[in-house]
Amino acid sequence: MQQLDFTSLLKQYNLKATPQRIIFLKELMDAGHLSIEELESRVKSVIPTISTATIYKNINSMVQKGLLNEVKLPGVKTKYEITKYKHAHFFCKSCQKVFDIKVDTSCIYQEIDKEFSIDEIDVSVQGICRECLKDDKKVS
Repeated sequence: MQQLDFTSLLKQYNLKATPQRIIFLKELMDAGHLSIEELESRVKSVIPTISTATIYKNINSMVQKGLLNEVKLPGVKTKYEITKYKHAHFFCKSCQKVFDIKVDTSCIYQEIDKEFSIDEIDVSVQGICRECLKDDKKVS
């Protein structure tokens, strides 16, 4: 992902461009997907005095405005990402990384929309990523 102008991005979502929010967005852009705890660990190296409550408050504000998405995966803490194109998530059970995957969900809409009104589709897949499979074969 190319470098974003975080100040302009925050303003697009009617959010004040505070130094903390800019750091949160930079860390999320660099990592792709982070839990609050992972974000806090990264941010504390830059702002040692920041409180967990401040992080939660700001992340929740950015989620409510649509700038961030919650990524809910079974068995792990909620992760957050900067909003981008529609996609699914692959969670590696070995290395715990989350990967964006492009998936055409139109067939889901066509099938389910006959009986229900769909607001959103959230698809997640779990397994072992290629890197971990490669590493596992090296050990065997």
